[in-house]
This record gives sequence, structure tokens and C-alpha cells, in this order.
Amino acid sequence: MDISIFLYIACFLLVALLSTRLMKIIKLPNVTGFIITGIIMGPFVFGLLFNNFTYDNIDNSSIYKFVNSLSWVSQVALGFIAFSIGTSFKRQTIKSVGKRVVVITILEALGASILVIASLFVLYAIFPDKIKIELVLTLSAIAAATAPAATLMVIKQYRAEGPLVNTLLPVVALDDAAALILFAVLFQIATNLAGGGDFSFYAMLIKPLLEIIISIAIGAVLGLVIVFMNKFFKSRNNRLVIVIFSIFAALGLYFLFKNEWLGGFELSSLLMCMMAGALYANLREDSYRTFDVLDRFTSPIYMFFFVLSGASLDLRVFFNEEGLLILGIAAVYIVSRFVGKWFGAFSGAALTKCEPQVKKYLGFALVPQAGVAIGLATNAAKLFGENPATQETGALVMAIVLTSTLIYELIGPLTAKYALSKAGEIKEE
Repeated sequence: MDISIFLYIACFLLVALLSTRLMKIIKLPNVTGFIITGIIMGPFVFGLLFNNFTYDNIDNSSIYKFVNSLSWVSQVALGFIAFSIGTSFKRQTIKSVGKRVVVITILEALGASILVIASLFVLYAIFPDKIKIELVLTLSAIAAATAPAATLMVIKQYRAEGPLVNTLLPVVALDDAAALILFAVLFQIATNLAGGGDFSFYAMLIKPLLEIIISIAIGAVLGLVIVFMNKFFKSRNNRLVIVIFSIFAALGLYFLFKNEWLGGFELSSLLMCMMAGALYANLREDSYRTFDVLDRFTSPIYMFFFVLSGASLDLRVFFNEEGLLILGIAAVYIVSRFVGKWFGAFSGAALTKCEPQVKKYLGFALVPQAGVAIGLATNAAKLFGENPATQETGALVMAIVLTSTLIYELIGPLTAKYALSKAGEIKEE
């Protein structure tokens, strides 16, 4: 095994840890420092020292290969994050915010998608030779997704609590389910218009719904299993092992169901972990004992996850021939998605008569976008790449989502902190 791998990890963690001191001085969330650390320490900045200060053939550099070899860490971290968010679905919370969460989630997800598709249609009308309709539809579907990781980290760092947090966590949890359904439908339309894909009723509606239902069912089974296991393994360390088991089981089943002999389903490991966490929190009165030790265990995992997220952002998209086009589309996408999210969240909160601070500031906390969006973009790029006529569109989707993710992951934690602070739900440090 290459000893440099351990040195890379040690350097990443040390610089990320030191960044928390700087973030405290300039009053920014730690998540921002972790992401900036990843960008600086990654293959596209620090890695240039070992590649003759050029991006040529950088894919073969040791740092680039190292970052890509640890993609599984991001999946595990997202599993823990989803499990933690699932624990917010306690009976008392659902009774108080259940209706509002569903309404707000539908409106903010649709608001982002509708405004993005409208804005990009204007660009499509102006530059029909550069922007294709399948690009517009795919990006509008991805716009619905929100990254729960950054929001959760900001809430934990500042120990925020109140009506906004109680509404925000369930909305973020359900948001990805809405994004998966929208993506499945709109992407099928996009591939069909591009000259390929299955335009059947099953592929457009039945299969996406089955994927959501199966994901929730598997998560429920895993939740019941770990609740049952807790009767025999009561120490905090053993309970931690049980939670880790459920998360790795969810990830394993996610990959298992991708096989054609099981239907080729694209399940959501996030939904599985969320459901497992929700059942565990509701069926075990002493679940708080597990969550205490889980918080301590996952802190370095979350830190490393955000460092890797920053390191994996491909900065080459700014310097290729399509750089200006990518930046232009990304700018329209970023602004229209934010406005759509905010307006949808405000409308949903107003319709369900939420507290004033929820109406005003919920939209600001829905800005972050990363893991799920990148996953959907990667899937779209892969499927578009199978058709020579849409290969360029697939590359554009990936570049635009990565570019917007870079911006969102830097400003997202700041807007989340702003929302929580203005809502009066951040305690004094």
C-alpha cells in the first residue's frame, strides 16, 4: 500500500482542523473552511505542484487518483447524514409540522424546477445552436435537489433549534425524494426528445414511484431490525455498531438492486437511511444514548466528506473552450434556482400559516446543493454519453452542475447561517 495515501489523509484532516480556527475568527461556518481546504489541497490547486503547474494529464496524478479512490467515503458520510436527518422525524415533530412539510416540499421543489426551466428556455431561444432542450429539462430536474449535509452541519455547529429548524430538517429530507421523481420523469422526456430512451408509462412514472416505495420499505425493515437488535446489545458502543451496520446494509442494497436481474432499480440509499433513522428514533425511547455517541463518531467523517467534496470539484471547467458558456448557464441556473426555492418555500409556509421566521428565512436555508445533484448529473452524463448525439450535452450537464456546486457549497453554509441567525435560532457560542 502506498504510504502517501496516509500522508494525504493526515494533511487533509490537519489543514481542515486548522481552518476551523480561521473560520471562527472571520465568523464563517466550519463547513465553508472544509470545502475551501479541499479545493486548495486537491489535485486542481495543490496538485499542480506535482504536475508541472499544468492541467495536462492531471487525471493520472497521484492526488487525483487518491481523491477519486475515496468516493465511497462520501457515500458512507451521506448515509450517516441521512440517518441523522431521519431521527428528526419524531412523532411529536411530525404532528406539529407534518402537513406544512409536505406542502412546502412540493412547492419549493417545483418552484426551483419551474423557474430554472423558464430561465433556461430564454437562453435556449437566444442560443438554440449552443443549448439543447434536453439540457434544459435535465438541469431543471436536478434543480429540485438540496444538500442536507451542509445545512445539518451548520445546525449542529451553532446548536440551532426552533420552528425554522423543526421545519427545515424534514423538508430537506423529503426534498431529495421529490428531486428523484422529477428527475426520473423529466430525464425520460429529455432522452426521448434527443432520440433515445424509454418513453413508456412504466419508465416515466411507475418505475420512479417503485424506486421510492422500495427504498422506503427497505429502510423500514432496516429500522425494525436495529430496533430489535437493541434489545440484546445495550451498550453505547454496540449500538453504534448496529447503526453502522444499517447504513452499510443500505448502501449494499442500493448497489445490489442496480443489477438487471433485480429490475435495474436506481434506489435511494438516502431514503433508506432516513427511514431507518426515523423508525429507530420513534421506537426506542432511549435512542438519545445512541445519538450522543453517533455525533462524536461522525464528526471526523463529516469533516473528511466536505474536504473530499471540495477536492473533487473539477476546476478545469473554467478553462476549457466552453468555459464562458458554462459560466453563463451556471449563473442563470444558480440565480433562478435560488429564487424558485425561496419563493416556493415562502408560498408553502404562507399557505400552511407557518411562523413569520419560517416564511421569511426557510428559502435561504435551502440553497446548498451537492451530493444528490452531482449523483444525478453523473447518471445523466453517463446515459447521455451512450448516445453520440447527446455526448456533448452530458458533458455540459456535468460541468454546469459541478460549477454551480462549487458556488453553492461556498455560499450555502453562509446563507443557512444567515437564515438561522435572523430567525433567532442560533445560540450564543
